[in-house]
Amino acid sequence: MANEPLIGAALKTELSAFYRQPDRHYHGLDHIEALLHLLGENRSEFADPEAVEAAIWFHDAIYDSRRADNEAKSAALAADRLAGTVDPARLSRVVAMIEATATHALPDLPGKARRDAALFLDMDLAILGAPADAFDAYEAAIRREYGWVDEASWRTGRAAVLRKFADRPAIFHTDLFGTRYEQPARKNIERSLSQLNG
Repeated sequence: MANEPLIGAALKTELSAFYRQPDRHYHGLDHIEALLHLLGENRSEFADPEAVEAAIWFHDAIYDSRRADNEAKSAALAADRLAGTVDPARLSRVVAMIEATATHALPDLPGKARRDAALFLDMDLAILGAPADAFDAYEAAIRREYGWVDEASWRTGRAAVLRKFADRPAIFHTDLFGTRYEQPARKNIERSLSQLNG
């Protein structure tokens, strides 16, 4: 059934263990809970909120700051854990949403599923438009996750990531999140870039 949760108690327990790993300074349970809160606030906007909830739970399950395939591995984990319990077409939408967090570009999905993906990606980026103190705490947490990177390389790499978002015509895909977060996100990114380049 479309309105039944895809993530049961046992799976939440398993996934929570991933998010509680000690190297998760940002990509931990607080991040998942923040996205679930946004989903709850905006639930009526989603065509398939249960699929989005599943994508939230799985999207950062595999996270190693030294690797570039975390999203693909997280998507594969979702495909494995949900196979046989979720309709294949629906599961492919969950997988596509997770994979899309690698670039935050919209995946090739039809109609309502594409809008769900757009809203999901916007929720994942909402931290960019958070109040300045929360954004600064996010940046500091990301830096701790990349503690193995020397300062010069960090500044160059992080600035490149933030500049990709700043160079977009719009950071957020939907008016729902763009109206609320676009301008604060641009201010936060500009401030961070000036510090990184300083």
